[in-house]
Amino acid sequence: MPVITSPTLAFPMESFPSNSGGSPSGVVGELLFTELLGKYATLVKSKRVFYTSAIITAPVIFSTAAQLGPMIWNRPGSGLDAHILAVSVGSPTVATTVAGALSYASNTQPTVPTTATALTTVNAYAGGPPSGMAGVFSTATILVAPANVPFPLVACNTGAITTGVLTSNYVDLGGMFQIGEGGIGYICGNATLTAGVFTIGRLWAELPS
Repeated sequence: MPVITSPTLAFPMESFPSNSGGSPSGVVGELLFTELLGKYATLVKSKRVFYTSAIITAPVIFSTAAQLGPMIWNRPGSGLDAHILAVSVGSPTVATTVAGALSYASNTQPTVPTTATALTTVNAYAGGPPSGMAGVFSTATILVAPANVPFPLVACNTGAITTGVLTSNYVDLGGMFQIGEGGIGYICGNATLTAGVFTIGRLWAELPS
């Protein structure tokens, strides 16, 4: 039986479509063939994926200016877009007294959010460079005009924490939401989830805008 050989696999250089190394690639340089590793392995290898998490008490409704996050601010002129890959939620340590949903919301934010508390951001490639986002915050006062709407991600009920009050702990968004230059994206409630204490994580990729 003959042996089938193929050219050595070449990853896209820093996920630029113009440097795909001979491999078929999509609009942002993703490889268009069956996955050999996890679907984010190529982006991680190119050192473009970042994550953070924060313990949030009583996530506030999306329309409140004083948000608790985690939130990502992309300054004007950064040359980057933040592609939101996933949101994770740990089991609450204190139950919410209000039924609702942890949600995603975004808005324009051309200026630096005020009263901000920075979060530590980690490159998913150990030893990779720091994030190019201007700010990743656990608390900040942001712009809420023009009016926006929340996109529910994880439903929360008011049951005891021993009964399992979340519908999911990990939401794979796959880049469905993106934060362009001069924008902000944040995790919030569709209503204020009073008293609830959650550990919330975010995973995103930073690619040229």
